Amino acid sequence: MTDRTSNSTEKQRLMALARWDTEGGAGPDGPQEGIARREVLPDIPPLTNTELVQLRVRVIALENLIISLLADASDLQLIRAREMAAYISPRPGVTHHALTIHAAAHMVDIVARAQHFRIESNE
Repeated sequence: MTDRTSNSTEKQRLMALARWDTEGGAGPDGPQEGIARREVLPDIPPLTNTELVQLRVRVIALENLIISLLADASDLQLIRAREMAAYISPRPGVTHHALTIHAAAHMVDIVARAQHFRIESNE
């Protein structure tokens, strides 16, 4: 039964990754047309400095929460996190985008930081 459940989970994961490439950040009703085409939405005002600072604080908090969760993750989950970072890295024939490369490297760094925390907490 466990093998069947893990096989089903793997199929779901692969289907989700396939949608990532083809749907461009789709919502529950399918692709988000304007966002997928990188159109500028005129109704959204620019962020204020205060909003940018709050976003930065939230990202730092979320990053630390992810590190704490990954510190207790199984080895398989850590492997999958690294695989996801490799998956979002530019593939052959695709133009390299600096932000994508940086995001993938940051994901690997987060997993490494969590691994370090696991070693520290087990002593």
